[in-house]
Amino acid sequence: MAVRRVLKMGDPDLLRVSEPVKVFDTPELKALIEDLWETMEAEGGVGIAAPQVGVAERVVVFGPEESERYPEAPAVPRTVLINPKIEPIGDETAEGWEGCLSVPGMRGVVPRYLRIRYSGYNENGEHIEREVEDFHARVVQHECDHLDGILYPMRIEDMRLFGFESELIIQSEGDEIRCEV
Repeated sequence: MAVRRVLKMGDPDLLRVSEPVKVFDTPELKALIEDLWETMEAEGGVGIAAPQVGVAERVVVFGPEESERYPEAPAVPRTVLINPKIEPIGDETAEGWEGCLSVPGMRGVVPRYLRIRYSGYNENGEHIEREVEDFHARVVQHECDHLDGILYPMRIEDMRLFGFESELIIQSEGDEIRCEV
């Protein structure tokens, strides 16, 4: 398998809506999933979606046991999620800092649902359904946005909370998120 080139913001392929996977358990799908894992790990990500490597299919992988990018984040189960559906549980949202392999070197504050139910299929076509919250919910929402051609900067509500990691001083105190430049 291989580490693939990650498309960067500005590439029109990242803005396309992906097609559902119709056939599971194929050599092509297994190769794509293996490449996604290898690419995510090589780039230090916590998840990656097929569109980020130029494949317009509804496939995401995520699941860092630990992450240098998010050192205080709890572990998320290593998951292959195909043809996902997301349903918010309640209306409560939370703002949090996000980055993206397709938007390297930058971070921004993005509101996301705090609790979600997601469902879909694994690489063998077996049904998956989970209720999750906090960081796990944020990762799933972020990765699934890629399948609809949405990059996290499109969800930022206050552009003062978006910039290069090297220039931001990020402080989180309780529910308050501040950014000093």
